Amino acid sequence: METAAPRRWAWLPAQGSWAYHCLLAATGMLVLGPLAGVTAAYMNFSLGVFVGGQVLAGLLGSAVTAGYGAAGRHGANYIQTAAASVASMSAMGVLLQAMVWMGLPQPPAWKLVAYFACIGMFGVGVGMLYTPVLVDRLQLAFPSGLAVANILRALTDPVLLRRSLGRLGGGVAAGLATGLAANRFAWLANIHFSASTLGAGLVVGPRIGTAAIVGGLLGWVLQPFFVRIGWLEPGDPFRKITFLIALGLIMGAAAVDLALIFRRSLPGARARAAQQPATNDWRRVHRGRLLAWVVAWAAGTVAAGHFLLGQPLPFQLLAIALVFLFAMVNGISVGISDSNPISSAFVVSVVVMALMGLTDPAVGLMAGAVLLVSTSVACDMQQDRSTGWRLGTPRVLQFRYQVLGILVGAVLAVVFARLFMAAYPVLLQDQTVLKAGEQPAEWTSAMTYKFVGVLRSLTDDKPYQRTAILVGVALGLVIELARKRWKPRSFLVDAILLPSPYAVSFGGFLPLQASAWFGAGGILAGLVQARAPQRRDLPADMSGTSLFGGGLIAGDALAALAIGAAGLLATVF
Repeated sequence: METAAPRRWAWLPAQGSWAYHCLLAATGMLVLGPLAGVTAAYMNFSLGVFVGGQVLAGLLGSAVTAGYGAAGRHGANYIQTAAASVASMSAMGVLLQAMVWMGLPQPPAWKLVAYFACIGMFGVGVGMLYTPVLVDRLQLAFPSGLAVANILRALTDPVLLRRSLGRLGGGVAAGLATGLAANRFAWLANIHFSASTLGAGLVVGPRIGTAAIVGGLLGWVLQPFFVRIGWLEPGDPFRKITFLIALGLIMGAAAVDLALIFRRSLPGARARAAQQPATNDWRRVHRGRLLAWVVAWAAGTVAAGHFLLGQPLPFQLLAIALVFLFAMVNGISVGISDSNPISSAFVVSVVVMALMGLTDPAVGLMAGAVLLVSTSVACDMQQDRSTGWRLGTPRVLQFRYQVLGILVGAVLAVVFARLFMAAYPVLLQDQTVLKAGEQPAEWTSAMTYKFVGVLRSLTDDKPYQRTAILVGVALGLVIELARKRWKPRSFLVDAILLPSPYAVSFGGFLPLQASAWFGAGGILAGLVQARAPQRRDLPADMSGTSLFGGGLIAGDALAALAIGAAGLLATVF
């Protein structure tokens, strides 16, 4: 139970009371959650990656709990926990887009919601199950979790809170304005401008943004070579093959990082565990109940998949088993690099199932969905627990807020997917069969592209695709080992000559125009920060460029939602 704290405003409910938790839950689930959710869904449809809602929800949640002073950080943490869960689930609507691209019939909405909710609940349990290892013992950095913890501590200063909200609000206004203007000014479409893509670059910064441009340019330059060796047909976009190489890059780099983490951290983890005092009250979790939760929702996921969606039991059970592996692997990746390769988990799981005889793309999609949703939710849980670990937030209460967010997010995943696809018919086009000149620059849907690309290999086996993945794995291993050996510090080496495989892979997933705007945002962020250095007492996520970039993404998403909803209403009335 939280310690009561003096309130700045008398109308605020007492901390720890039922009214207090109702206020926080409603704010996280029904206000900030849908805002972060529509942003995540829009980013996944437009770009193919999405920015987690932790920073946005933590910032806005602090405005709600500022009246509690320093103790308000726990309430803001509960809000961002619920809202981030809504966002991570809402982004999973790309699974419905994959069904459309492959011509698969869509089950009734309530069945999809039930399936997603069961997977999400299972993922929450697995994430909590691994928290004592990844957060308490290994004490991984979890960069976003650290940033949110710093934000929640820093924003107890009302002046800093107003300044941060002003920058975020300015970005929202600019993103909304440019998003609404895109339909009126043809020149914006002609230059393939995307406020959300530019905003994502502002958030990640110059090194990642520049590396994405390098990856895109390499794909463009090598396109004729891929045509000559038969990996591409004339006119095919380069990302039709480079997305497989990019997946391999991530897997190769992750293998190096995981090996180093286990080598360096496990002995230290034993020493740290021996030095730790008895478990604090805020850390206590009833392990028996948690195990029962995991088993129950694993059974619920399999039952929903089999009885509601007609999926074969063997592949559902295999997917459940693989979650326990990838929740750990991806959790370590998030803890090290802030990168959660959920699409890699999906692709690898489908490849494993293919080796076991899977030939039905529909079965592969539904089984892969278990990996996609579970690893997304489980790593989000670990990220949130790392924030709570730094703030001393009670884990049981944080777990409950996460569960509430999953329930709302499972509904919004289906709602946002169908709304966006109805409002923007371009999202219904299977981009894996479109030529380079037909690719929509503003709706790249890179995550869906990956899913459909690997699922099509189940019925149209192309050995060179496996070769492309292996080439990527080898390159990822070599590059990451070289980076670990020489530790590049100069911008030229770190971002251009020897870029991180995680960063350069963006260029393999996106069309060149999208990579260019993404990189332009990163370069612009570097120029602005060079002229106005970041305060040393604040995390990078609270820089003016990152806050403005986050606002651009949210504003652009709201504009797309408003235009789409208006178009739908116009066709009805």
